[in-house]
Amino acid sequence: MNKIHTLLASIAIAGSLSGCGGNTKEEKEEARAAGPDSVATVTDSLILPAPFETESVTNRPDEAGWPEGKMPVAPEGFVVTKFADKLKNPRWTYIAPNGDIFVAESATKNSADRITLLRDVNKDGIPELREIYLEKLKQPLGMLVLKNHFYVANTDGLYRYPYKEGETKLTGKGEKILELPAGGYNNHWTRNLLANADGSKIYISVGSASNVAEHGMDTEKRRANILEINPDGSGERIYASGLRNPVGMDWAPRTNILWTAVNERDKLGDELVPDYITSVKDGGFYGWPYSYFGKNKDPRMKGEGSDLVAKAIVPDVAVGSHTASLGLAFYNQDKFPAKYRNGVFIGQHGSWNKSTLSGYKVTFVPFKNGKPSGKMEDFLTGFVESEKKVYGRPVGVTVMKDGSLLVNDDSGNTIWRVAAK
Repeated sequence: MNKIHTLLASIAIAGSLSGCGGNTKEEKEEARAAGPDSVATVTDSLILPAPFETESVTNRPDEAGWPEGKMPVAPEGFVVTKFADKLKNPRWTYIAPNGDIFVAESATKNSADRITLLRDVNKDGIPELREIYLEKLKQPLGMLVLKNHFYVANTDGLYRYPYKEGETKLTGKGEKILELPAGGYNNHWTRNLLANADGSKIYISVGSASNVAEHGMDTEKRRANILEINPDGSGERIYASGLRNPVGMDWAPRTNILWTAVNERDKLGDELVPDYITSVKDGGFYGWPYSYFGKNKDPRMKGEGSDLVAKAIVPDVAVGSHTASLGLAFYNQDKFPAKYRNGVFIGQHGSWNKSTLSGYKVTFVPFKNGKPSGKMEDFLTGFVESEKKVYGRPVGVTVMKDGSLLVNDDSGNTIWRVAAK
């Protein structure tokens, strides 16, 4: 897909390398004086404020959980039900070729570190079977069934286990086929997995170790990337780079184009930097940490990385600043109304670095012929009670074979099912 490049000159301002909002008053005033910048994306023209136009704030609402009888709200024509509850941080879902539903229960702290199997035997939208499939893991997220193997992406590596379809517990001994960088100051610990159509390659998303490389680029080796490997763990190469925290990945329907959802950097103000979804170009560089939305230089990087900034790709669709957009799934079924077919759902986990809450919902972007064809709109809301309290936080979004959508609410310890009436 052709990218539309920056319309106006990018902002180039010297600044502190600190990602903690430690810039001097003079540096912030200089950044603000540069004024707004306009960037053309696939769906619209984006006006970006100057860095530090507003102060960086910490705003974390209370994650209260869902009161009895309360649940998220979908558009007219859809029904929301509780697919599974009483889980422990059900962050991600993977559906195996045979329809088995695997849920990674993991978190930044006090992680359950397990994968639970759900099986809806009679196809009524309620799983009759629930078993712990694999446990004693290390912050698992991405899962994948490929031929006779079950893959799990832990924070520190990719593991492969013998897989037998229909088993309710994985008992075979796993092997670590790829070491992955773990830890970091911002602790972007999630590692997602996706295979290509013929199963010859696996793609692994690895987020940065920091906000904006404030601890040096040596801590960022093999990070802020999507990696490509062979199914046995060999042949690693960087498929795309400069992606601060890519998590959700999927293939645009009827294409061989990879898309990802990216959680962008913090501490530049309320409206910087917008998170985004984008098609991913093989060998493409998307700016982090030196620039954002193309060639807009981050003042904290003191002009470093100019050679990379010169070739930075403008992401396709901005999805709001500080939304923590993590989940991404294309709707490849036919049960939802026509406008949703082949479009993409985005799980927005929610803000902490904005004065008013941002995200905390599932959104939708329509597609036509493999490309975005309209602006983002709300799809599943009702997670926010007030500016100080939220009921839950949506993360993973997964399209079921029956045409419904599963939404992982890791804070609410629930998986919601959205179906057309």
